[in-house]
Amino acid sequence: MFWSKIAGVYDLIENIYNGKANARTTDYVASLMDKNDKVLECACGTGMFSIKIAPNVKELTATDFSEGMLKKAKKKCSKHNNVKIESGDITSLKYEDDQFDKAVAANVIHLLDDPKKAIDELRRVVKPGGLIIIPTYVHFEKSVAADVFNKAGAGFKRYFDKDTYKEFFKELGIQNVRYQVCEGRMACDVAVFENV
Repeated sequence: MFWSKIAGVYDLIENIYNGKANARTTDYVASLMDKNDKVLECACGTGMFSIKIAPNVKELTATDFSEGMLKKAKKKCSKHNNVKIESGDITSLKYEDDQFDKAVAANVIHLLDDPKKAIDELRRVVKPGGLIIIPTYVHFEKSVAADVFNKAGAGFKRYFDKDTYKEFFKELGIQNVRYQVCEGRMACDVAVFENV
């Protein structure tokens, strides 16, 4: 699997190519957390968001389907007693309804065959009134890095810019989405909406 194969060098690539946007995005997402929150993170990768979220919450369950990525995330989060690292599929979550206060799914929507199914699952497991936070890289079509990753096997299913990302949520019928663009070489647009 592509993601397990690149797990060992993923952080290095991300930091060199897009370190500013990643730092801004992870800081922004961490600022949305509360010390009493029980949070689910899907597609946690190597734990880039996990290590920023963990100090700000009561409990973090970080999941990914790539074993290579999970090993890196587990090592990175080892000093946090409130973090559980688990294998998981964002389109078929094994958790009870209304179990989490917030859910984060960073940089994964563009990889999914059925992103609606993933968002439906996030809405199912997050309590009513809880937040769903979906950071996604934008301006992919202009990105050399995205092209290289895709040719190497990343399997992007769609490419977003700021406008098409907003359209994506409108088409799903999700209202009142807030957006925060975190600039960098490849900007990241953080979509945040309250679960209803």
